[in-house]
Amino acid sequence: MKLKSIIVDDSTMQRMAVAKLVNNHPSLALVAEYSNAIEAKNGLKNHEVDIIFLDVEMPIINGFDLLESLDNPPQVILITGKPDYALKAFDYDVTDYLHKPITMARFDASVRRAVSKYEQANKIHEDEEHIFVKSNLKKRKVILNDIKWVEALGDYIKLVTDEANIVILSTMKNFEKQLPAEKFLRIHKSYIVNLEKIEKFNSKNVEVAGRQIPLSRNKKTELAEALNNV
Repeated sequence: MKLKSIIVDDSTMQRMAVAKLVNNHPSLALVAEYSNAIEAKNGLKNHEVDIIFLDVEMPIINGFDLLESLDNPPQVILITGKPDYALKAFDYDVTDYLHKPITMARFDASVRRAVSKYEQANKIHEDEEHIFVKSNLKKRKVILNDIKWVEALGDYIKLVTDEANIVILSTMKNFEKQLPAEKFLRIHKSYIVNLEKIEKFNSKNVEVAGRQIPLSRNKKTELAEALNNV
């Protein structure tokens, strides 16, 4: 995974220096370079960008002006020759702040911070994978990661989550189709479990959140294989 990067700096020499650091870094891919904020703003419309290396001191429109003009800015690493901008930088929720001349070690630390921020943001996005279910005539959003197990109740099924038990009119078979197969497994005719929530299991039961759930004999091998892939 490489973070798509652009450099915005009015100094050709400085752009070359930063481009060299970006090109030599295994976690970064240089998408474009811009010598002023107007070019950069137009470029951001055409490129998907994860991170901007942005010089603060540029003529006409400086780095802070550019940030203020962006509706949904990507991560930003500010570059400046003046240490007194540091406090202002953090008002803009920038990922980091590099002081010229930039050392390799300091640049690497900034990139590590950006990569970690990127991974966290994308993990949150994954955790929020969701479905909508109809319960008590209302549509409810259920985050898949919150489901501990699903239990058959005659014509209904019960979703057991951290927050509440949600009863919906559905067959196990139909509901199973809505769940990602790599995260959920039907371990018994009456139970589907979230593989990530399993604490332990033996030949007869799995334990989820301290509760014993029956395991069908013919599902043992499938469960062991599925858990190896989680």
